[in-house]
Amino acid sequence: MQALETAALAAAAVAAGGINAVVGSGTLITFPTLLAFGVPPVLANVSNTIGLVPGVLTAAYGYRRELAGQRARVLRFGAASLLGGIAGAVLLLTLPSRAFEAAVPVLILTACALVLLQPRLSRWLAARQSGGGGGGLPLWAGVLGTGVYGGYFGAAQGVLLMGLFGTFLPDDLRRLNALKTVLAALVNGVAAAFFIVLTEIDWSAVAIIAAGSTIGGFLGAKIGRRLSPAALRGVIVAVGVTASVAVAV
Repeated sequence: MQALETAALAAAAVAAGGINAVVGSGTLITFPTLLAFGVPPVLANVSNTIGLVPGVLTAAYGYRRELAGQRARVLRFGAASLLGGIAGAVLLLTLPSRAFEAAVPVLILTACALVLLQPRLSRWLAARQSGGGGGGLPLWAGVLGTGVYGGYFGAAQGVLLMGLFGTFLPDDLRRLNALKTVLAALVNGVAAAFFIVLTEIDWSAVAIIAAGSTIGGFLGAKIGRRLSPAALRGVIVAVGVTASVAVAV
C-alpha cells in the first residue's frame, strides 16, 4: 500500500473509530475506502471487520460507567450477539463471493437510510422511556438477528440494536448506547476470529485500521458528544451513497 493510500486509510480509520463511538456506522467510512483502493469486496469486508475491533473495544471501555449494573443484560444479550455473529460470518464465507458483491450496494444504502433515520429514532426512544419491560424472547431473537447481519456486513447494526432496546427496555439512552456498543464489539470480535482462522486477510490494512480506530474510539468516547451528529451523519451518508454507486457500476 502506497504512502498516500496508507495516510488516507489511517484517517478514515480514526474517523470510523470516533463515529462508531458516537453514532455508529464507522464501517461506511473504512469499507468504501478499501474498495476505492482496489481491495475486493469480501476481502475488504473481513479485513475491515478485524481492523475495527480494537476501536469498538476502546469505545466500550469508554462507556464503562454507563455499563454499571447491566451485567445481566450483557450476559443475556451477549449470547445472542455471539451466536448471530458466528452465523453471519459463516454465511459470508460459505455463500459465493458474487452474492456479497451483489448485496453490497443494497446493504450500504440500507445502512445509510438507518443513519439518516437515527435522529427520529432517538426522539422516539426518548419519548417512551417510561414504558417497556425486559424484552423476553422477542428482544433476544431481535438481537440474534442483528448479530447475523453484523457478522455478515455490520454497518449500522448499532442503529438496529437501539431500535430494539428502545422498544423493549425502559432505560436511559446513554446506558442503552453503552450496551449496544458492547454487543457490537462481541459481534465484530467473534466474526473477526472466524475470519482470521478461515479466510484470507489483508493484514497491512488491518494494522492501519486497528491503529486508527483505536485512537478514534478513545477520542469518540471522550469528546464525541461535543461534535455535531448531523455533520457526522452527512459525511457517512455521502461516503456511503458514493460507494454504493461506484460498486454497482
